Amino acid sequence: MALARPLITVYDEKNEKTGQTVSLPAVFRAPIRPDVVNFVHQNMSKNARQPYCVSRLAGHQTSAESWGTGRAVARIPRVRGGGTHRSGQGAFGNMCRGGRRFAPTKQWRRWHRKISVNMKRYAVCSAVAATGVPGLVMSKGHMIQETNEVPLVVSDKVQEFTTTKQAVSFLRQTNSWPDIQKVYKSQRTRAGKGKLRNRRRVQRKGPIVVFAKDQGLSLAFRNIPGIDTINVEALNLLKLAPGGHVGRFTIWTESAFKKLDSLYGTWRAPSTLKKGFNLPSTKMANTDLAALLKAPEILRVCRRPNKVVAKRQSKRNPLRNVHAMLRLNPYAAVVKQAALGEEKKATELKAARADKAKKAAASRKPKKVDEEVQKRKQARQEAGKKKLEAVKAKIAASKAKKGKK
Repeated sequence: MALARPLITVYDEKNEKTGQTVSLPAVFRAPIRPDVVNFVHQNMSKNARQPYCVSRLAGHQTSAESWGTGRAVARIPRVRGGGTHRSGQGAFGNMCRGGRRFAPTKQWRRWHRKISVNMKRYAVCSAVAATGVPGLVMSKGHMIQETNEVPLVVSDKVQEFTTTKQAVSFLRQTNSWPDIQKVYKSQRTRAGKGKLRNRRRVQRKGPIVVFAKDQGLSLAFRNIPGIDTINVEALNLLKLAPGGHVGRFTIWTESAFKKLDSLYGTWRAPSTLKKGFNLPSTKMANTDLAALLKAPEILRVCRRPNKVVAKRQSKRNPLRNVHAMLRLNPYAAVVKQAALGEEKKATELKAARADKAKKAAASRKPKKVDEEVQKRKQARQEAGKKKLEAVKAKIAASKAKKGKK
């Protein structure tokens, strides 16, 4: 990572070491705040919008008047006249064909956003710091697997390039050409109506070349797709963090790289080119929390840990919980045992009484049935049989008569 290297090697246009090194500017150790970068980028991109609105007369360019009540039709204004399909149709309303839209867009919408200068500078510092972290650069999809270093610093001879041939040769020599090939493969037709509005093709972003003095460099690189060139004194967040995402692959010229300390300053000296700007610093100088917590200087002033764990005691209902009742009233166990003994005795007594009653019922002799009752019963049975025989005889006689006829 760039944060771990105090010196950066300078390469020439043929990707060979020039033998010179430059110290890493302090801005590369600034805090990386994706939230600030995204917020500033979003508001900056709004400042390039062109205001639009619908016509003030749209939907009202007809003489329509409501028919009023009593005609069993809606009270919406209707087109005058006759002899055409349009006459009698509803007008003006947003629910009508040919009517105005609801809440038509106005040209006095708040199109642009003001951003504080300090916040914009903070966002640019974060974006520059992110360009020195290989992990963030690769997470953006840049092909830097074969690149010598990140950040990549090249000699000022690159600023003197005037032809695209020289620029392409330089990108191939520094192993940055795979990132351009990625752009070529991503070229495609835009989805949606942007095709009709001079935004027909879209492609991914390639590297950005930051220079201190344009001696023909912008002409050499401008015809290569996906690549951008920018002056170090006019670093633009929209180009350093396209889409509001930090980590664009950046190629620095030596003079531009050396100028960063005077532009953004260090933590010892403020910026000389930006009035009243101090380089933002991180809240923690050392992020190794494990080492910090074990440091003797910190342990000396900290309170010793309390290793006695006080567990919360749950309050039990003694009327339902036996152990809770025994803690409150130990004599409850004696009362409970006595109650169980009484219950057992009562159960045994009840069982003994039931056995005794069963034995008494078995030993008891059956009583003699009264003779008169028996005679009456037999008489009723005989009378019933006689009645049944008389009914059967009557039915048989009626059947016989019918058969003779």
